[in-house]
Amino acid sequence: MPYADHTFDATIVIDSAPEKIWTLLVDVAAWPSWDSGIIAARGAADKVGAKLSVTSGAAPKTAFAVKVTKLDPRKELVIVGGAPFGLFKGVRTFTLTPEGKGTRFTMHEVYSGPLLGAIWKQIPDLDPSFQQFANGLKAQAEARG
Repeated sequence: MPYADHTFDATIVIDSAPEKIWTLLVDVAAWPSWDSGIIAARGAADKVGAKLSVTSGAAPKTAFAVKVTKLDPRKELVIVGGAPFGLFKGVRTFTLTPEGKGTRFTMHEVYSGPLLGAIWKQIPDLDPSFQQFANGLKAQAEARG
């Protein structure tokens, strides 16, 4: 896999239907209400081209601007952010896959670009915050039934 050492991941099985999880996932502005690792978020990931802004506890002084580049309702959401001209790019994919009576949720981000080497050294380990997001999504989805 290209950039295998330049990725972060989280996976969890949620006891809820993909439709219910999808509703939570695309309501980006509500993410801080169920993920304490997100300080602020704006926007809705409800269409390709939608612009979003997310500030996380991992980088509390930076609001990351991202754009929805792919949307397959109840299955896959892809958001992309980074530096101009593709100098650095992060592609985050959220995937919902039916599994038994629940749904497997996967969040995967791949980083690339000519400035990757320099920027990668400054990025903290985001696996714990990815897992926190997955755990929060699970708790919120399962609480809603």
